Amino acid sequence: MKQVIIATKNKGKAKDFEAIFNPYGFEVLTLHDVADDMDVEETGTTFEENAILKAEALAERLQTFVIADDSGLAIDVLNGAPGVYSARYAGEEKSDEANMEKVLTELADVKDNERTARFCCAIALAGPNMETKTAFGMCEGVIAREKKGTNGFGYDPIFYVTKLGKMMAELSPAEKAAISHRGNAIKQIEAELPKMLK
Repeated sequence: MKQVIIATKNKGKAKDFEAIFNPYGFEVLTLHDVADDMDVEETGTTFEENAILKAEALAERLQTFVIADDSGLAIDVLNGAPGVYSARYAGEEKSDEANMEKVLTELADVKDNERTARFCCAIALAGPNMETKTAFGMCEGVIAREKKGTNGFGYDPIFYVTKLGKMMAELSPAEKAAISHRGNAIKQIEAELPKMLK
Protein backbone atom coordinates (compact mmCIF):
# COMPACT_ATOMS: atom_id res chain seq x y z
CA MET A 1 0.00 0.00 0.00
CA LYS A 2 1.25 3.50 -0.84
CA GLN A 3 1.92 5.83 2.04
CA VAL A 4 1.14 9.47 2.76
CA ILE A 5 2.90 11.35 5.58
CA ILE A 6 0.83 13.79 7.62
CA ALA A 7 2.67 16.33 9.79
CA THR A 8 0.66 15.81 12.97
CA LYS A 9 0.76 14.02 16.32
CA ASN A 10 -2.96 14.50 16.85
CA LYS A 11 -4.61 11.07 16.88
CA GLY A 12 -8.01 12.55 16.04
CA LYS A 13 -6.62 14.23 12.93
CA ALA A 14 -4.85 11.00 11.98
CA LYS A 15 -8.19 9.15 12.05
CA ASP A 16 -9.79 11.87 9.93
CA PHE A 17 -7.02 11.61 7.35
CA GLU A 18 -7.25 7.81 7.33
CA ALA A 19 -10.95 8.05 6.45
CA ILE A 20 -10.09 10.52 3.66
CA PHE A 21 -7.09 8.70 2.16
CA ASN A 22 -8.01 5.02 2.57
CA PRO A 23 -10.38 5.17 -0.44
CA TYR A 24 -7.37 6.37 -2.50
CA GLY A 25 -5.44 3.29 -1.36
CA PHE A 26 -3.01 5.16 0.89
CA GLU A 27 -1.75 4.26 4.34
CA VAL A 28 -1.48 7.31 6.62
CA LEU A 29 1.74 7.85 8.58
CA THR A 30 2.12 10.61 11.18
CA LEU A 31 4.97 12.25 13.07
CA HIS A 32 4.71 9.40 15.58
CA ASP A 33 5.81 7.07 12.77
CA VAL A 34 8.49 9.13 11.04
CA ALA A 35 9.74 11.93 13.33
CA ASP A 36 8.45 11.47 16.85
CA ASP A 37 10.92 14.02 18.28
CA MET A 38 9.77 16.79 15.94
CA ASP A 39 7.55 19.60 17.18
CA VAL A 40 7.02 22.59 14.89
CA GLU A 41 6.05 25.80 16.67
CA GLU A 42 2.87 27.23 15.14
CA THR A 43 3.78 30.91 14.99
CA GLY A 44 1.54 31.82 12.05
CA THR A 45 -1.43 34.14 12.37
CA THR A 46 -3.57 32.18 9.89
CA PHE A 47 -4.43 28.52 9.37
CA GLU A 48 -2.58 28.61 6.03
CA GLU A 49 0.64 30.02 7.53
CA ASN A 50 0.72 27.33 10.22
CA ALA A 51 0.00 24.52 7.74
CA ILE A 52 2.87 25.71 5.51
CA LEU A 53 5.26 25.94 8.48
CA LYS A 54 4.58 22.34 9.47
CA ALA A 55 4.60 20.88 5.96
CA GLU A 56 7.81 22.57 4.85
CA ALA A 57 9.70 21.76 8.06
CA LEU A 58 8.90 18.05 7.82
CA ALA A 59 9.45 17.87 4.06
CA GLU A 60 12.90 19.38 4.48
CA ARG A 61 13.80 16.97 7.25
CA LEU A 62 12.57 13.84 5.49
CA GLN A 63 13.29 14.96 1.92
CA THR A 64 9.98 13.60 0.78
CA PHE A 65 6.45 14.78 0.03
CA VAL A 66 4.28 15.52 3.08
CA ILE A 67 0.91 17.03 3.94
CA ALA A 68 0.11 19.25 6.91
CA ASP A 69 -3.06 20.93 8.02
CA ASP A 70 -4.00 23.61 10.47
CA SER A 71 -7.62 23.79 11.42
CA GLY A 72 -10.01 25.12 13.99
CA LEU A 73 -13.40 26.51 14.86
CA ALA A 74 -14.55 30.02 13.90
CA ILE A 75 -17.64 31.36 15.70
CA ASP A 76 -19.30 34.41 14.16
CA VAL A 77 -20.53 36.07 17.36
CA LEU A 78 -16.99 35.73 18.80
CA ASN A 79 -15.49 37.48 15.76
CA GLY A 80 -13.97 34.25 14.45
CA ALA A 81 -12.59 32.97 17.75
CA PRO A 82 -11.19 30.59 18.80
CA GLY A 83 -9.69 30.41 15.27
CA VAL A 84 -5.99 29.52 15.12
CA TYR A 85 -6.04 29.21 18.93
CA SER A 86 -8.71 26.47 18.88
CA ALA A 87 -6.49 23.75 20.37
CA ARG A 88 -5.38 25.95 23.29
CA TYR A 89 -8.46 28.13 23.71
CA ALA A 90 -8.86 27.33 27.41
CA GLY A 91 -5.11 27.33 28.13
CA GLU A 92 -1.73 26.04 27.04
CA GLU A 93 -2.56 22.57 28.35
CA LYS A 94 -4.60 21.26 25.43
CA SER A 95 -7.98 20.00 26.66
CA ASP A 96 -10.96 19.32 24.40
CA GLU A 97 -13.30 19.34 27.39
CA ALA A 98 -12.03 22.65 28.75
CA ASN A 99 -12.16 24.24 25.30
CA MET A 100 -15.78 23.16 24.77
CA GLU A 101 -16.81 24.34 28.22
CA LYS A 102 -15.26 27.76 27.57
CA VAL A 103 -17.18 28.10 24.28
CA LEU A 104 -20.46 26.97 25.84
CA THR A 105 -20.00 29.46 28.70
CA GLU A 106 -19.20 32.33 26.32
CA LEU A 107 -22.28 31.53 24.22
CA ALA A 108 -24.64 30.85 27.14
CA ASP A 109 -26.72 33.99 26.52
CA VAL A 110 -26.47 33.93 22.72
CA LYS A 111 -29.71 33.24 20.82
CA ASP A 112 -29.99 30.03 18.78
CA ASN A 113 -30.05 31.90 15.46
CA GLU A 114 -26.84 33.75 16.32
CA ARG A 115 -24.74 30.68 17.15
CA THR A 116 -23.46 30.17 13.59
CA ALA A 117 -19.94 28.80 13.18
CA ARG A 118 -17.73 26.87 10.85
CA PHE A 119 -14.83 24.48 11.00
CA CYS A 120 -11.93 25.75 8.85
CA CYS A 121 -8.98 23.79 7.49
CA ALA A 122 -5.91 24.84 5.53
CA ILE A 123 -3.96 22.03 3.86
CA ALA A 124 -0.36 22.45 2.72
CA LEU A 125 1.47 20.04 0.39
CA ALA A 126 5.24 20.34 0.46
CA GLY A 127 8.17 18.37 -0.89
CA PRO A 128 11.74 18.60 -2.19
CA ASN A 129 12.19 20.87 -5.21
CA MET A 130 8.55 21.85 -5.44
CA GLU A 131 6.48 24.90 -4.68
CA THR A 132 4.26 24.37 -1.64
CA LYS A 133 0.59 24.13 -2.59
CA THR A 134 -2.30 25.03 -0.30
CA ALA A 135 -6.05 24.51 -0.19
CA PHE A 136 -8.78 25.66 2.16
CA GLY A 137 -11.98 23.93 3.23
CA MET A 138 -14.90 24.76 5.51
CA CYS A 139 -17.89 23.05 7.09
CA GLU A 140 -20.80 25.23 8.20
CA GLY A 141 -22.88 24.63 11.31
CA VAL A 142 -24.06 26.04 14.62
CA ILE A 143 -22.86 25.66 18.19
CA ALA A 144 -25.26 23.53 20.23
CA ARG A 145 -26.09 24.21 23.88
CA GLU A 146 -24.82 20.87 25.13
CA LYS A 147 -22.46 18.09 24.07
CA LYS A 148 -23.73 15.09 22.15
CA GLY A 149 -22.03 12.18 20.39
CA THR A 150 -18.85 10.21 21.03
CA ASN A 151 -17.10 10.20 17.66
CA GLY A 152 -14.50 12.63 16.44
CA PHE A 153 -12.45 14.95 18.63
CA GLY A 154 -12.00 18.61 19.52
CA TYR A 155 -15.22 20.61 19.26
CA ASP A 156 -17.14 17.89 17.36
CA PRO A 157 -19.59 17.17 20.26
CA ILE A 158 -20.90 20.77 20.28
CA PHE A 159 -20.90 21.38 16.51
CA TYR A 160 -24.26 20.79 14.85
CA VAL A 161 -24.02 20.11 11.11
CA THR A 162 -27.20 21.78 9.90
CA LYS A 163 -27.47 20.08 6.51
CA LEU A 164 -27.21 16.61 8.09
CA GLY A 165 -29.26 17.33 11.19
CA LYS A 166 -26.59 15.74 13.39
CA MET A 167 -23.74 16.71 15.65
CA MET A 168 -20.30 16.26 14.09
CA ALA A 169 -19.55 13.77 16.89
CA GLU A 170 -22.52 11.64 15.80
CA LEU A 171 -21.13 11.06 12.29
CA SER A 172 -19.28 7.94 11.22
CA PRO A 173 -15.70 8.47 9.96
CA ALA A 174 -16.91 8.07 6.36
CA GLU A 175 -19.79 10.52 6.86
CA LYS A 176 -17.45 13.06 8.43
CA ALA A 177 -14.86 12.68 5.66
CA ALA A 178 -17.53 13.43 3.05
CA ILE A 179 -18.54 16.80 4.50
CA SER A 180 -15.77 17.94 6.85
CA HIS A 181 -13.56 20.98 6.46
CA ARG A 182 -10.58 18.63 6.14
CA GLY A 183 -12.29 16.51 3.50
CA ASN A 184 -13.39 19.61 1.57
CA ALA A 185 -9.83 20.96 1.52
CA ILE A 186 -8.45 17.65 0.24
CA LYS A 187 -11.07 17.56 -2.55
CA GLN A 188 -9.62 20.80 -3.93
CA ILE A 189 -6.21 19.20 -4.44
CA GLU A 190 -7.34 15.74 -5.56
CA ALA A 191 -5.83 16.27 -9.00
CA GLU A 192 -2.39 16.89 -7.46
CA LEU A 193 -2.34 13.80 -5.27
CA PRO A 194 -1.53 11.06 -7.82
CA LYS A 195 1.51 13.00 -9.05
CA MET A 196 2.86 13.55 -5.55
CA LEU A 197 1.90 10.44 -3.66
CA LYS A 198 3.83 7.86 -5.71
